[in-house]
Amino acid sequence: MDEKKIVMRNVDLHEDTKTLISSLPSDKDSCGKSICKYQGCWYTHQALQGVLRFQKNFKPQDTDVIVASFPKCGTTWLKALTFALVRRSEHPSQDHHHPLLSDNPHVLVPYLEMNLYYYSEKPDLTKFLSSPRLFSTHMPLHPLQEGLKDSPCKIVYMCRNVKDTLVSYWHFFCMKQSNDEVVSSLEDTFEYFCKGVNLFGSFWDHVLSYWRGSLEDPNHVLFMRFEDMKKEPREQIKKLAEFLGCPFTKEEEESGTMDEVIDLCSLRNLSSLEINKTGKLYNGRDNKTFFRKGEVGDWKNYLSPEMENKIDMIIKEKLQNTSLKF
Repeated sequence: MDEKKIVMRNVDLHEDTKTLISSLPSDKDSCGKSICKYQGCWYTHQALQGVLRFQKNFKPQDTDVIVASFPKCGTTWLKALTFALVRRSEHPSQDHHHPLLSDNPHVLVPYLEMNLYYYSEKPDLTKFLSSPRLFSTHMPLHPLQEGLKDSPCKIVYMCRNVKDTLVSYWHFFCMKQSNDEVVSSLEDTFEYFCKGVNLFGSFWDHVLSYWRGSLEDPNHVLFMRFEDMKKEPREQIKKLAEFLGCPFTKEEEESGTMDEVIDLCSLRNLSSLEINKTGKLYNGRDNKTFFRKGEVGDWKNYLSPEMENKIDMIIKEKLQNTSLKF
């Protein structure tokens, strides 16, 4: 299976999937897409089928690495960093033929439920993924763990301020790529987001599932924050490398390898590459749509004081009795 040659195509639902969907709570998201609730999380019908296939057929390896996040939380950046760190012995950051220079991070670290098992019940993973295999997901922790079958593989989760996540989510999912036509207003998207009725469910439930997982099993679940990555990138990628089992050597730190990785994976660099300016992903989406601003606090340019207050109240309610702070 050549990842780069996958083209956008319709995904037919299996009869078993249709039967299950008919028994599940259903709704529409802010963009009008039909979604259903399974194991506490909202999915489109095709995404649910991808989750079911993954849970049934995935055969994890102990060395697998899973990059996890709620949509629009710095996923592309985290994928690039994880790939660059894990593969740096074979692909040094200054390599003019580095895979990140010619492939989008979403190709190099493919989604389990939104790519591999989305298009195939039993994708051939051996043809393009070397060990340690790198995958990604937007699933909450509990459905992911069902497919991992108690594997000791590593899970890296990226969390982001909910207000910036919401604004990025709106730009990505609710505006047409070609002419920025608004499919769903920011106000409508905000209301659905607050209710948790959107793709991959409630933001707060999603984040808390991985937060609790990181507290219960810190050797296998690493919880990272987008804002910390922006503020102190050297400290954060050093922690990430150690967690992944490929720590920087003293020689690497002294020679500037850490900074080279940061520069290679920066939004400035990735967005300037030809593959990310003109290329398309396997599902037909333009690569450039994955690189918008990547800023902290951009929500202030979009959310009204009333929206801000409502989200603050929800945060207070959802995170009470937990040690997680925003």
